[in-house]
Amino acid sequence: MGRLGSNVNWSAQAFIARKASRHTRITCHTPISHAARRAGGLGLWSGVSPVSALAYGGGMIVLFTDFGHHGPYVGQMKAVLHRIAGSVPIIDLLHDAPAFDPRLSSYLLAAYAGEFPEGSVFVCVVDPGVGSARQPLVLRAGEHWYVGPDNGLLQAVTQRSLARQTCKDDRTEAWRITWRPERLSDSFHGRDLFAPIAGRLAIGEVPPGTPVYGAAIDPASILRPDWPTDLAEIVCVDPYGNLISGLRASGLKPDAVVEAAGRRLPHARTFCEVPVGSAFWHHNSNGLVEIAVNQARADAVLGLGLGDPIRIA
Repeated sequence: MGRLGSNVNWSAQAFIARKASRHTRITCHTPISHAARRAGGLGLWSGVSPVSALAYGGGMIVLFTDFGHHGPYVGQMKAVLHRIAGSVPIIDLLHDAPAFDPRLSSYLLAAYAGEFPEGSVFVCVVDPGVGSARQPLVLRAGEHWYVGPDNGLLQAVTQRSLARQTCKDDRTEAWRITWRPERLSDSFHGRDLFAPIAGRLAIGEVPPGTPVYGAAIDPASILRPDWPTDLAEIVCVDPYGNLISGLRASGLKPDAVVEAAGRRLPHARTFCEVPVGSAFWHHNSNGLVEIAVNQARADAVLGLGLGDPIRIA
């Protein structure tokens, strides 16, 4: 098993160890792995194994991709993750993220990530540049870890984590992945690169192979300055035809009007507050501005889709 870069290894293990130290009832029957000992894990863990510490804290592996629900790709990633971290739950968060569009997907990822417990590791794959010079990343944003491409997909998560960084435990850190597996296909880094890294992080161990796993970088360096903090565009069309934007609703007053497709849409708390067939906007369950039509498809009624702009009047 290869050695993880010392900064990454210390940060991942120390984070889970701090989580475990809050619970005095933890008992450990699983010895620390040889790799973790070689990486200095014995002193950090103080007798608590990475696996038992993470399991007690409720961490998960979370999949966020644009692979869709057909074909073998999700299953192949899960096979790798299960082989490495079989004791850690794997959650399918989203597999129909906007295809080939890390920009739109970034705002969805940031909106959905907050539901997951401390120590969760997100495998994020919306990667139209796979096999190119784009770099793979590991990001720690507060209590969560993210593994994915440096193509803007982790933009909103990074930006918001940096904005709320108030103490050491909330810190935002990033590393470029320099480790490569023996088998690395040109077109499936989700399975061959991101999943092995995520699996090792999820159990507090180091990834296999050499050379050194990753080099620490300034997390601000992965930001794209021309991408806004909130995106006034449609970033998702859900199965009901509702139009989810990249705008956080917390910044809007209830009397705000949303302009879209040449129409002025009033606010309503929920669907039943407007007549059947009427369009409105609301603060959706994930904190975003969403345009809907009561008992109809907003995308069909308004003629809107992914990437279409909206405006707050």
